[in-house]
Amino acid sequence: MSLIKSQKEIQALLEGGKKLADVLQSVVELVRPGVTTKELDELAEKLITACGGTPSFKGYSAFGARNAYPASLCTSINDEVVHGIPSEKRVLKEGDIIGLDIGMKYQGLFTDMAVTVGVGRIDADSQKLIDVTHESLEKGIAEVHPGARIGDIGEAVQVFVESNGFGVVRELVGHGVGHAVHEEPEVPNFGKKGQGLKLEEGMVLALEPMVTARSPRVLLAKDEWTWKTKDGSRAAHFEHTVVVTKDGVRVLTIV
Repeated sequence: MSLIKSQKEIQALLEGGKKLADVLQSVVELVRPGVTTKELDELAEKLITACGGTPSFKGYSAFGARNAYPASLCTSINDEVVHGIPSEKRVLKEGDIIGLDIGMKYQGLFTDMAVTVGVGRIDADSQKLIDVTHESLEKGIAEVHPGARIGDIGEAVQVFVESNGFGVVRELVGHGVGHAVHEEPEVPNFGKKGQGLKLEEGMVLALEPMVTARSPRVLLAKDEWTWKTKDGSRAAHFEHTVVVTKDGVRVLTIV
């Protein structure tokens, strides 16, 4: 499987990425107290199908889980870092924060993105966690260009997050994407500038900082999918699919 995507593939990924960004924005607009995570998932699947795509997470098997992922959307609340499974029993409450992670197959190619948002009014500490995580993604994206190293991205994210007093998860990382849901290379949110794989024009990456309010240590829940903070502190997650261009970087999952 080639790490380099053709111009035709990149154009299809751009089209799919824009559609996926529209879908996620509609899901975000539904977030409010009293809504279940199952309702969010149902809307995501409906909109993905309506725009000509296929949910790439539903039925996906990976990470050693014995059962395939059962939904189209990951809904991770408060201390859940990623891969929270939607349920009609999970009702959003005022003051919660929720990570919404979504992927789509469109014209045979895959894009992936995530945001974390507050439910109603949230406390200042949670808002800072969300803001820092979002900005850390921007810091990582800014390091992407031909000739850069994977470690450049990781260091930029790590330094910014830790300078704000938050933790960077080590067990979970970003990744290549496009021909499959997950491809090489791994893209950690920590590292050293100048180390790791050299980026080339045409590489497509899913950059996704996963940040904790306190300790970066995480554990896997009994459902074999949901990762949670070990100390119960809150976590935030943002993600974009980007392509390395001759001039630098282009975000594909943006309206």
